[in-house]
Amino acid sequence: VQLQASGGGLVQAGGSLRLSCQASGLTSRTYAMGWFRQGRGKEREFVARIGWNGGGTSYADSVKGRFTISRDKVRSTVYLQLNSLNPEDTAIYYCVVDVEPRSITSSWSSQSGYDYWGQGTLVTVSS
Repeated sequence: VQLQASGGGLVQAGGSLRLSCQASGLTSRTYAMGWFRQGRGKEREFVARIGWNGGGTSYADSVKGRFTISRDKVRSTVYLQLNSLNPEDTAIYYCVVDVEPRSITSSWSSQSGYDYWGQGTLVTVSS
């Protein structure tokens, strides 16, 4: 399984970016996808998650109303639209896959619930 993330870069505060992550090699068709991030000197944290059919979305409180997760089932791709960025959003963003998603929503933000991780794409927000 491979997860290829792209779309990171340098943006000024208040700006926007769109991250993409394409999955390949998965045999399941009902997998959930999501994003985590890790800033320098910080712990890795949950950002957002989306179910296999586009439902079942969940966001970290810190990004609600600013970030939007979506997916294209045909292209096995998940997107993360990042708006109103601020320097605290600076981090490496990791794409993740959960091949057997559970209905327990409290588990969706746990790193242990995800089976595959991408290499990460760096987002830098300047003030």
